[in-house]
Amino acid sequence: METKELTKVELQLMNVLWDIEKGFVNDILEELPEPKPAYNTVSTFMRILVSKEFVAFNNFGKSHQYYPLISREQYMEGFMAGVKNTFFSGSLRSMISFFAKKENLTSKEIENIIEILNDNKKPEL
Repeated sequence: METKELTKVELQLMNVLWDIEKGFVNDILEELPEPKPAYNTVSTFMRILVSKEFVAFNNFGKSHQYYPLISREQYMEGFMAGVKNTFFSGSLRSMISFFAKKENLTSKEIENIIEILNDNKKPEL
């Protein structure tokens, strides 16, 4: 699945929208940390997210209530597939090996990862 990449600001706005599920620009602004951007800035970025097909809206007079068209999990899946393909030649093993080495995992963390892998293991044919 090919997913367009979000900029840092777009991702911040999407995270708010994923958390609140739907909202007007003021609702989104309310959830942003200080210093808050201008209303028009958020409005412009929301229009960009609509054009990128990450977000849609319902009209309420001149106001738009925005909602996500893609889930956080769908975005992460596409993003991580891109990382795997771009930096690790599509090899999940290479990607996991890289992070295992760079993160200095404890024995407990490794055990937890092995448990997750075993829980998600496909049966062999």
